[in-house]
Amino acid sequence: MNFKQYSTLVALILTASISAQKLSRTEKKIVSSIEKNNDEAIGFLEKVVNINSGTLNAEGVKKVGMVFKDAFDNIGFETTWIEMPEEMNRSGHLFAETSGTKGKKLLLIGHLDTVFEEDSPFQTFEMVNDSIAHAPGGNDMKGGDVIVLYALKALSDNGLLDDAQIIVAFTGDEESTGKPLSISRKDLIDAAKRSDIALGFETSTGFNYATVARRGASGWAVEVEGKRAHSSGIFSEGTGAGAIFEMSRILHEFYTDVKGEDLLTFNPGVLLGGTFVNYDELTSKGDAFGKTNVVAQKAVVKGGLRFISEEQKERARTKMRKIVANNLPKTSATVSFTDSYPAMQPTEGNLELLSTLNEVSLDLKQGEVLAYDPGRRGAADVSFVAQYVDGLDGLGTMGSNAHTPQETVNLNTIEELTKRTAILIYRLINTK
Repeated sequence: MNFKQYSTLVALILTASISAQKLSRTEKKIVSSIEKNNDEAIGFLEKVVNINSGTLNAEGVKKVGMVFKDAFDNIGFETTWIEMPEEMNRSGHLFAETSGTKGKKLLLIGHLDTVFEEDSPFQTFEMVNDSIAHAPGGNDMKGGDVIVLYALKALSDNGLLDDAQIIVAFTGDEESTGKPLSISRKDLIDAAKRSDIALGFETSTGFNYATVARRGASGWAVEVEGKRAHSSGIFSEGTGAGAIFEMSRILHEFYTDVKGEDLLTFNPGVLLGGTFVNYDELTSKGDAFGKTNVVAQKAVVKGGLRFISEEQKERARTKMRKIVANNLPKTSATVSFTDSYPAMQPTEGNLELLSTLNEVSLDLKQGEVLAYDPGRRGAADVSFVAQYVDGLDGLGTMGSNAHTPQETVNLNTIEELTKRTAILIYRLINTK
């Protein structure tokens, strides 16, 4: 199903849900609790933003996790800090859980780490005006974590979590996922296998949008070998084309022959070529040496591939392998692939969840909630569980310029988004 097809299906589902019900007496109590706690929620956000938790700052990530752990303990959740092996160079994950058999079993996904490491000049929460704050990781995604916490706090304060299974999973390495994935995402996947629905609280793409599909992400690398020789002999039978011309051919044919499928993109992010090439995977830095009168002996390119299904990913890889194998004279080339995030496809179950969220939003008089174009979203942790459960993502805070020193979070929307989340959770845990 492509984006146009599921957009049509979404429109039909939303049209069917326009006859919105009113909030029940219990739901109005939930809303009142959120309004009462909103200043506290914003203060909590400021507190956790001011603790650096760049992905490689394992101690800082855990410190933020412990702040959330205490908060979940205080509302009756059983909390666990899951350490990662030391050699992974990543912090652990915070899981908080209630047990029960009533209604849908929920998995609520967030992450504790940010892209801003300890040496970043962008470190503190600072108000810009009465509604906007500069906040490193406040939008992506400590604000979403706070929405989860305070939605559940409102439900707990009203005694509404009895006999419900809710698992909160805040990972410590979403921005740079620990390898191997079989370890770093094992606990998240295991939680999904015990759940019916996953809700992801990555940054919102707009107040009236939610994510029903996200593209997967894969790394790729091409390495080319040529014959080093004096440049006067290039194109001759004995010298051939050289590594850089061969790499240019490969990339051009990727562009002309692989490009074209809906929601498929691929990007060469770094390219090095010359007589000698060095590239450091850990730092993503490299250097090359060569001279204009020497035919290039080596070329390397590193890139990324985005896809909406495993089938689409494999079709692209097959085409890339075929292109790489058709070498220019006196050159050879190899292509390799590294899996990162699987795709979250736009399933009917996801669209039905969107319909439920839309009804909640209409009942709160917040307007319709529409499906966001997956071609404009990156990968996220919800993708790892998409094959096991129905899900939505993009339920977190609104803001701008995520991953940059200009990142902001819109504080005025937190209260309304928390209400939407709390009512959604309440209805799901009371649905068979």
